[in-house]
Amino acid sequence: MQALISFAFGSIVGSFLNVCILRMPKDESVAFPSSRCPNCQKPIAWHDNIPILSFLLLRARCRHCRAAISWQYPVIEALTGLLFAVFLDRFGLGPKGFLYLYLALVLLAQGVIDFRYRIIPDLLTLPAIGVAVVASAFFPEIHGEGAHGAALWASLKGVLLGGGFLYAVGSIAEWIMKKEAMGGGDVKLLAAIGGVVGWRGVVWTIFVSALVGSIIGVWEKYLCKKGDGYIPYGPFLGLAAFLYLFVGPQTIEWYLGYLKGN
Repeated sequence: MQALISFAFGSIVGSFLNVCILRMPKDESVAFPSSRCPNCQKPIAWHDNIPILSFLLLRARCRHCRAAISWQYPVIEALTGLLFAVFLDRFGLGPKGFLYLYLALVLLAQGVIDFRYRIIPDLLTLPAIGVAVVASAFFPEIHGEGAHGAALWASLKGVLLGGGFLYAVGSIAEWIMKKEAMGGGDVKLLAAIGGVVGWRGVVWTIFVSALVGSIIGVWEKYLCKKGDGYIPYGPFLGLAAFLYLFVGPQTIEWYLGYLKGN
């Protein structure tokens, strides 16, 4: 029952996440106006705005103009509902669980936006940095610390390492290539990730995202022979950070133990 309630509430949040994904890249308000059909601009009634269910009942068509409704809407709603159910079951209802869930929602939204529009809005990343640092200061258990100051420092180290590393890499690459090589959105995103997972999580995220991004890049350029050579980095950072939340600390501990044993 708890999982079902979590999924239902999460799907409602997913409906709002869709609004953020569609409006933030255009610098539009996510609060006003209310949801409208992008084709005929008719306001969407509440009974046509029920997550997932309305999409199915309307058969993926606007009630007024019969224009097709994007599958993005129910997919994001379902994914968000699943995130709520899985994260609250895995990490609980405490500060750590809610902060991890918040980060996951940011990662989902920025991943879709960066993939579609090739930008990562500051409205997603900058508040996430602030939330991570403040939450860490008030709830030291997020970083496995017993003192508030230690947890705050752990979060700040993650922010500084995450943002600083990508900024340095981007600056060096830009100097060599004479063009922008790393977007500012990626820098702020990794800073936000670091604020939640600390410096170890940043190292993990950099390594895993670079590995997966390289594989996809080679596959697209040399095997598929398509694309314009630009690959948005945000989705890979998000995937790597997501994996860290679930298996990162355990994998790192296992690897360190393996090194000590050899």
